[in-house]
Amino acid sequence: MKNSIKTNTYINTLAAALVLAAVAQTADAQNTAYPNKTIRMVVPIGAGGGTDTMARLIAQRLSEQMGVTIFIDNRPGAGTVIGTEHFSKTPPDGYTLMTVAPEFSIQPSLRKVPYDPIKDFSFITQLTSGQYFLTTHPTVPVKTPQQFLALAKSRPGQIAFGSSGNGSANHLAGVLFQHMTGTKMIHVPYKSAGAAGASLIGGEIDFMFSNVASAIAHVRSGRIRAIAATGEKRSPVAPDVPTINEAAVKGFVVTGFYIMMAPAGTPRDIISKLNAESVKALQSPQFKERLATLGLEPIGNSPEAATAFIQAEITKWAPVVKAAGATTD
Repeated sequence: MKNSIKTNTYINTLAAALVLAAVAQTADAQNTAYPNKTIRMVVPIGAGGGTDTMARLIAQRLSEQMGVTIFIDNRPGAGTVIGTEHFSKTPPDGYTLMTVAPEFSIQPSLRKVPYDPIKDFSFITQLTSGQYFLTTHPTVPVKTPQQFLALAKSRPGQIAFGSSGNGSANHLAGVLFQHMTGTKMIHVPYKSAGAAGASLIGGEIDFMFSNVASAIAHVRSGRIRAIAATGEKRSPVAPDVPTINEAAVKGFVVTGFYIMMAPAGTPRDIISKLNAESVKALQSPQFKERLATLGLEPIGNSPEAATAFIQAEITKWAPVVKAAGATTD
């Protein structure tokens, strides 16, 4: 009888252990099956700008590759700080990502941000690099960088330029231009680059530094005019447009980038998965061709390289902001 009880106890214990092992194995399988539900991509600016355009492009491509829906969640305000703060507090499970541009690395030099720009995030990869166009409404009587500079000097405090918000990259580009040329212009901040661009098309402002990706279609249609590019070299999508550096203000160079990130604490295997999928997307001939039409160069570096890049950008912008006297007011 005692042997029978011992045998039954052993069998029950073994069965329970097998059940627990099966549950653990199932849980492990579920954990490694990332992604298995919808992913949210936070964009800390409004719809219609360059960051929004890039986020939608990469989200669509990753959706196709990974077989899940990735939807865009625009959270504009305070030069990207509102959306970024929200994102920093989301669960680090790989199901909330964010795409950012130079504003992310500029904000810490402009104001006290409610997050640590390095410690609170896990950087997945730098998606692309690019530049801006100095764009004007067609009624502004200039067609070259030299003519624009002459006009700005002849009308101090009369020319209005728009931006995607105080402390944004295109705001800082305008401040830097004034600082380097001794000109004085009126800054008109908007909630997004898309809103600023619409005002430029409507003739409500005179010019703005527009992201090539969001401006090129309007330039080609004639709704706005590209006077100059802000890179060291001319943009391949508009080789006839000179740079400010070569034609009017030596040393004036403002370039952009897009980086994809996750909240700090996101498991390394998920970061590696997202990095691999992003690099695969960026290396696709069709995707490269699409980026080229927007004046963007695919990068697709490692998480470590992306982190080092952001750290360098934050360091680079700090003295520029101070020298230019830029503020969020």
